[in-house]
Amino acid sequence: MTDILLRDLDADGILRLTLNDAGRRNALSEAMLAALGSAFVEAGADPVVRVVILAANGPAFSAGHDLKEMTAGRAGEDRGRAYFTKVMGLCSGVMQGIVNCPKPVIAEVTGVATAAGCQLVASCDLAFAAETARFSTPGVHIGLFCSTPMVALSRNVASKHAMEMLLTGDMTPAARAAEIGLVNRCVPVEDLRGEVMTVARKIASKSSLTLATGKRAFYAQREMPLAEAYDYASRVMVDNMLARDAEEGIGAFIEKRTPEWQDA
Repeated sequence: MTDILLRDLDADGILRLTLNDAGRRNALSEAMLAALGSAFVEAGADPVVRVVILAANGPAFSAGHDLKEMTAGRAGEDRGRAYFTKVMGLCSGVMQGIVNCPKPVIAEVTGVATAAGCQLVASCDLAFAAETARFSTPGVHIGLFCSTPMVALSRNVASKHAMEMLLTGDMTPAARAAEIGLVNRCVPVEDLRGEVMTVARKIASKSSLTLATGKRAFYAQREMPLAEAYDYASRVMVDNMLARDAEEGIGAFIEKRTPEWQDA
């Protein structure tokens, strides 16, 4: 059986996770969600991994939930309520797992990312798209509002842009996705992997302790009122200043040398 999620770790500590179920347009089936969930937990705990890239094989990055699986789930006496609850919980767990993973996660998108596939892109810390990529939250076309994709989408783009995608279900070209902040940049398809690797290597060269501290603080503070956010961020800065890597980094800057990170 073909592995639906490929893993490749290079010498720089960059882990490439590749969705590999092209025949089902890399749908977020139960099996795919389970594989992704485990992969991000393992990546977060592995000290060798410094950055995670999430890519996909085939013409679709991900078509979202596997609608054939979802339809089969209606067979129960409850018309699928328990099954749908389970699947939505699995999916929400994966998206939160990306945010909670202490390693930076970069989406590399060449194809179509729709519904929960778009949610997957929006959940990553950074996202880069080829000019061939397109994005949508098309649930309204089939009577199913993209409510869970909305959570990640609305935390990445302004409200009116998010609502336009959610209410119309229209495809958003990669260039427009970059304009509204769903992805960082849109580049020619032949340049995408190189662009992503350049950014990944740059990030991987930093202290992993510093990156984990900053990522955790970023997502925590944005949910707080302004004063609370500053109080929290100030405490984080104090703790960060006491870390060995901050002492080393500041010393290296003053002494005009390359820092030697201990990730501590």
